[in-house]
Amino acid sequence: MASYKRTQQLSNGVVYAILSIMSVVWLIPIAWLILRSFQAEKGAWITTVLPQGYTVSNYVRLFTETTQFNYPRWFGNTLMVAVFTCVIATLLVLMISYTFSRLRFKSRKAFMNVGLILNMFPGFMTMIAVYHILKAIGLYQSHISLILVYSTTASLSYFIAKGFFDTIPKAMDEAATIDGATRSQIFWRITLPISKPIVIYTALTSFLAPWVDFIFASVIMKDNYDKYTLAVGLYRMLERENIYEYFTRFCAGAVLVSIPITLLFIFFQRYYVEGVTGGSTKG
Repeated sequence: MASYKRTQQLSNGVVYAILSIMSVVWLIPIAWLILRSFQAEKGAWITTVLPQGYTVSNYVRLFTETTQFNYPRWFGNTLMVAVFTCVIATLLVLMISYTFSRLRFKSRKAFMNVGLILNMFPGFMTMIAVYHILKAIGLYQSHISLILVYSTTASLSYFIAKGFFDTIPKAMDEAATIDGATRSQIFWRITLPISKPIVIYTALTSFLAPWVDFIFASVIMKDNYDKYTLAVGLYRMLERENIYEYFTRFCAGAVLVSIPITLLFIFFQRYYVEGVTGGSTKG
């Protein structure tokens, strides 16, 4: 028994050492980005490992010098698109998942297979077709088009939520039906209140996609600076003619972009893990 415990402790120590090394490696780029966001020298290239001077003016100028790069407007655009996408996509995913989990109807498996196959293809494969469709219906260079694209794309990612709903006993639905509840009432008043982990998981993933997306936003918005999202706007700071003057401000903007997502994941970490693992209240 003592030998087994020593072996187990040694194994745990090795695992912890590997995880610690991986954590350091993972944190180095983040620390580098934060340091460069306070760098006083201009330009992306410096001759020393650490900046020679530090300043908060990069953050201040990001919000005050908005003639060429309007970071506050881009932040507001991204937040608006992300919030609306989060609400719409979450409702779509949860309703689709519940339908496939609880209802049995003709072509149910066919629809699920089609959704699975379509979700396997990268979104950028369809961006040219989507662009021309949006332009034809008059939604070219609008935030509504981004919300529609992100929401409909997210609706195909229903398999995790469906797996979660499958773990909820159907006896609860049957008991509610006997008491006179409709299918809609069962979903909104019984199923969702006990499905907080998957609701939060779906909302977080739906919010994250438009917050960090670059491809669709850049294709749809083209050269409309006022309607850029953060990913597109920050990328413009790294163009050849701008990188020397705006690189440190780019780093500051990147740090600010990461803060809302980091806080959300920290606050909802427990529910996020439960949503991924597919646990629910039973009994």
